[in-house]
Amino acid sequence: MIIPLPSPGAAEDLATGPAVEPDVDDAEALDAYSVAVSAAAERLIPSVASLRVTRQMGNWSAGGAGSAVAIEPVGHLVTSAHVVAGTELGTATFVDGAELEFSVVGRDPLSDLAVVRATGGNPRPAPLGDAARLKVGQLVVAIGNPLGFAGTVTAGVVSALGRSLATRDGRSSRLVENVIQTDAALNPGNSGGALADSRGRVVGINTAVAGIGLGLAVPIDAATRHILESLIVNGRVRRAFLGIVGGTRPLPEAVATRLGRSRGLEVVQLLEPGPASAAGVRVGDIVLELDGRPIEGVGDLQRLLVGDVIGRNLELKIERGGSARSLSVRPVELTD
Repeated sequence: MIIPLPSPGAAEDLATGPAVEPDVDDAEALDAYSVAVSAAAERLIPSVASLRVTRQMGNWSAGGAGSAVAIEPVGHLVTSAHVVAGTELGTATFVDGAELEFSVVGRDPLSDLAVVRATGGNPRPAPLGDAARLKVGQLVVAIGNPLGFAGTVTAGVVSALGRSLATRDGRSSRLVENVIQTDAALNPGNSGGALADSRGRVVGINTAVAGIGLGLAVPIDAATRHILESLIVNGRVRRAFLGIVGGTRPLPEAVATRLGRSRGLEVVQLLEPGPASAAGVRVGDIVLELDGRPIEGVGDLQRLLVGDVIGRNLELKIERGGSARSLSVRPVELTD
């Protein structure tokens, strides 16, 4: 075998080891995927905190942990309601070493969202995006503090949209709509952390692990922004209550032709006493409209049952026995 002779001036390289590659710009060494993930992480990591809470349970206390995302420079952070359940105070730690005391501003278990306020510092607010613009297959980045490891970044894609997440608060239950499903790795401690798009905009708040390789996030959309605003201003979210339990049902052909749509909400149970039963609604009725707006499922009804309609007389259109009827119903405030 012939070993090629070193080029002139290379003797020192033989003595000290292999030649070092010329320096290159680190950005050039990254592919497009890595650049997007790195840029999103760099933008958001300073805005994501690790939360530590202590819950008093009878004669003993238990610790808990999660993540939170700064959304305002005054110190408001959004997290998952279950992260701060059973406590009013805690500590938020950021990657720059800042350790700030926080108090709970408001919790909404029916959306699994909460707002806390940190004092003694100025957390950098994260930019908020719009989950309504997400597409299946789109790159997303999850940032949080799983298993106590601060500033952890995982990446994946939106694996499904339009999922529902069942929540409960005492005797009240609700479906959180348009939940984002992702295959970005989530672990205990990720709850309350950010799910971001490739531009570093927060499009969801990580809330649960649905199974191996599947995570769920509450979307940042118009409904969520309204919830967060209510929590900041009022400390709670007011919701209206009708007392209807139902499910989507295909409409009879004649009704579907008349309305120009194929589905309505069948009443399968009435919660009594309640506004719907008082107004004359019966099990088996199909709800078609409320306050002039079409109802095709539980989600449509939930979106309309906001604080503004409490105590108002609303027109409820139903289908019963082949004929359409209009009833007047007055929602009350949802309580435990």
